[in-house]
Amino acid sequence: MTEPTNGPKTELTNGPMTEPASGLQIVDAHHHLTDLSRSYPWLEGPVEPFRYHGDDRPLRRSYSLDDYLADTRGYSLIGSVHIENGAASPIDETQWIADVAAERGLPSAHVAKVSLLDSDAPAQLRAHAGFGIVRGIRDILNWHPDPVYTHRDRADVMADPVWRANFALLGELGLSFDLQVFPSQLLEAAELAAEHPEVRIVLDHAGMPIGRDRTSRSEWAAGMRALAARENVVTKVSALGTNDHDWTRESIAPFVLETIDIFGPSRTMFGSNFPVDSLYSGFGELFGAFDELTTGLSREDRHKLFVGTATRAYRL
Repeated sequence: MTEPTNGPKTELTNGPMTEPASGLQIVDAHHHLTDLSRSYPWLEGPVEPFRYHGDDRPLRRSYSLDDYLADTRGYSLIGSVHIENGAASPIDETQWIADVAAERGLPSAHVAKVSLLDSDAPAQLRAHAGFGIVRGIRDILNWHPDPVYTHRDRADVMADPVWRANFALLGELGLSFDLQVFPSQLLEAAELAAEHPEVRIVLDHAGMPIGRDRTSRSEWAAGMRALAARENVVTKVSALGTNDHDWTRESIAPFVLETIDIFGPSRTMFGSNFPVDSLYSGFGELFGAFDELTTGLSREDRHKLFVGTATRAYRL
């Protein structure tokens, strides 16, 4: 895999060095920035009917690095991974994030958007790979029969021969893949991971457990175990509020702890999904919950969850 040549010029700390109660530093493995002078189709359409993330009117504004640093103030933020934010021009978004990082030292890495069904996807992949800050690609695959939830208009995208051929190029280019699917798609994703052991797959949002009944939770856990059996897969615990708008530490605890149990601390990382998850809580509430829920683990394992896994997975 080709190693990146550029990264943060300096170690950036956010505000006063007031660390969380655990004393751990943080690499935020999943966040977004928004510049509304650019086009973001998902933020420009009708507000209602609401999608599953809820009323997104508070997100329909620019969200700069300064806004993000204000949200994370008080934490020792030593790195962050910017995930594509649905910009109309993904290559322009990559250039923007590269420029911000070169000037400010954050984000530490960027995961760019490419639709792997596009006829020119290979050229797009190579263009993004030319930026040293780019570590991976995301092509959201969430399919659900309910239009409130689905991101795609067909259930078989992951099996499409064109999509698969373009996915295979990721390994050649040294790019990882951020996998965003629902629990019903996890077993198919595990087959994809088995067929392409050369591609590091980062499962977003702990597999997005949208159901809370026993059957849904069993389906989610089975899919998570199937993916964890593939050594090229890691996961991030993030966006739990997207599926549980009134979340509490108790309501997210089973998903946080079972994800860690299934993947292990060396293959699990924490992400904020800000600003989207700012709809449901502050950054401090979110990372405070992660902190409290993992107090029973060793300091070494907690460091993996908050810093080490993200650092290794995204080659920071």
